Amino acid sequence: MLRRVINNNIKRLFQISLCNYRQPGSTYEQGQSPEPTIREYFYYIDHQGMLFLDDARMKNFTSCFKDKKFLEFFFKRLRLNTTGRYMAEFPYLSLCGRERNFIRCDDYPIVFTHVIRDNTTGQPEDRLSYGHAGDLLSVKFEPERIFMLPETGRVYHPALEHVGAVGLVTSKLAIEFSKWFEFDGKHKMPTHFIWDGKKYKLETDWYYEAARKRHGH
Repeated sequence: MLRRVINNNIKRLFQISLCNYRQPGSTYEQGQSPEPTIREYFYYIDHQGMLFLDDARMKNFTSCFKDKKFLEFFFKRLRLNTTGRYMAEFPYLSLCGRERNFIRCDDYPIVFTHVIRDNTTGQPEDRLSYGHAGDLLSVKFEPERIFMLPETGRVYHPALEHVGAVGLVTSKLAIEFSKWFEFDGKHKMPTHFIWDGKKYKLETDWYYEAARKRHGH
């Protein structure tokens, strides 16, 4: 059933001929079959965390994938691309049976969009939702590990280790978080973050360590 939903989503977007085209100089074709029974598709994730076919001419809310079950299925299979194919252009991959879904992104593929409260464990905790899948995709919110990069003003939070350990906080949520940053006047980045009435001293080592691994040194 889920596989049918996924295939229908892909077919529906392919059928919007005005929105899809082959990019000049591209080295792939959507649905190509480099090996018997293998199909390859190519996707793009923007800085708001929306998922598109990479060759969608118009990348906006009308052309992104919205089915939450599909998004959950897709993102739970997300990993670093170690296949030897398209690794420079598409550094991430989501495997679906015999389908290889190659992914590139504006920054990081995990983009946190909302804070949600989880009351299912008996001990309520805040979590960060990502992938526009509501409570189907989330990680535990760690307020002390919010990180703002001074050069860009973008905000980050730890993500799953197997996809690079860093997730981008969408701009709307980052603006909300900025209300709770504290600066000491000596640094360009915040030193503390206030959340739910508690003041946290911000940690930064986790981000720089993940960035070193990302760039291979």
